[in-house]
Amino acid sequence: MTTLYKVHELDTPLQDYQMQKLNQMLVFVTQYNEFYKEKLSGFSLPVRTQADLARLPLTTKQELVHDQKMHPPLGKNHSYPVKNYIRYHQTSGTSGRPLKILDTYESWSWWEKCWKEVYRSSGVTSSDHVFLAFSFGPFIGFWGAFEAAKQIGALVITAGSQTSKERLTSMIENDATVLLGTPSYVLHLIETAAEMGVDLKDTAVSKIITAGEPGASVPSIRRQIETAWGATLYDHVGMTEMGAYGYSCSAQNGIHVNESEFIAEIINPETLEPAAPGEKGELVLTNLGRYGYPLIRYRTGDVVLNVTESCECGNPFTFLPGGIIGRADDMVVIRGINIYPSSIESIVREYDEIKEFRIVYFTIEDMDQIKVQIESSDENVSKKLAVCLRERVGLRIDTEIVPENHLPRFSMKAKRVLDERTEKVIQ
Repeated sequence: MTTLYKVHELDTPLQDYQMQKLNQMLVFVTQYNEFYKEKLSGFSLPVRTQADLARLPLTTKQELVHDQKMHPPLGKNHSYPVKNYIRYHQTSGTSGRPLKILDTYESWSWWEKCWKEVYRSSGVTSSDHVFLAFSFGPFIGFWGAFEAAKQIGALVITAGSQTSKERLTSMIENDATVLLGTPSYVLHLIETAAEMGVDLKDTAVSKIITAGEPGASVPSIRRQIETAWGATLYDHVGMTEMGAYGYSCSAQNGIHVNESEFIAEIINPETLEPAAPGEKGELVLTNLGRYGYPLIRYRTGDVVLNVTESCECGNPFTFLPGGIIGRADDMVVIRGINIYPSSIESIVREYDEIKEFRIVYFTIEDMDQIKVQIESSDENVSKKLAVCLRERVGLRIDTEIVPENHLPRFSMKAKRVLDERTEKVIQ
């Protein structure tokens, strides 16, 4: 059955709607965007089908970084003169040199529109008090969430410079009903509440939306957060360079791509062909409303599972069960086994006795090794975790208990991998 998307009171097949929006953008960028004018030279328009789309070249972050290096400071992928832009952001730089990205008024309004869909899917309304537990710097973070919350009429409470204890106090005093943060930070607030003698179930927080790293779609992490907070946890995914492209739903078992604003593909990262049903692949996205900073067939580096089934919630848009499974650039091979840090975390989070953890890669006699450091007062949990990792990952992974508060805590994207290998192998 053809999926229909409601557009201006006309029922339009989703693919037709997407191709119409895509061709409008392609006509624009081939005239006004120097980066894509060069990249798409020789390709004929219009693009009518998925097969036509697949013939367009992929875009990589490495290209964008190189473009800004060769044409500083902004590169050629900004379609307008600088005077037309109103917002500046940059990527976090966790995987290399940060990208500098500007948005026009129209493009920033598009960001707000995408974030409204995140709120809608999570049941956030004008009656809510939305608490943003994030530092308001150049990283995109929850800037779009801030703007969209204003648009829907919710009370917005910011906490950029506050300590964790100050943030919890502010949440309680202002009857915050919705909390936004990274999964790592929301977990850290559980520790902070315990130190303060606060029962988080007694707060007004009933919904939590996390982003920035895998977590809310991982059952063990979701259970840990929802149990401690007595709130419903929702997932959200977005990228500074791409936009706020995905959200979870009432089923809470994965991510829906907002296909009214993005075209999604899942490819085999080695062959660059479409991933087979049931296989993991790399998510490729095209944004359809960000003319100030367009991205066409962008390799996100996010590893997802390619399925043909729709979500049980009834949303017909592309469904990614388990959300973002990992990052392609995070994967390492240890003794022939592909290791994703997010897979390790999903197992670690099954043990409530573990307060914090870190993955360490190291080398012994020219052989790469891995161990997991944990903070816990339960000495037996180390042995139990080691057994579980061996059974589930298929590799012996040493576990080590470290002193309390020995490992770092994070308010933004967590960095729980320490690479001490003497010769790092580029995957």
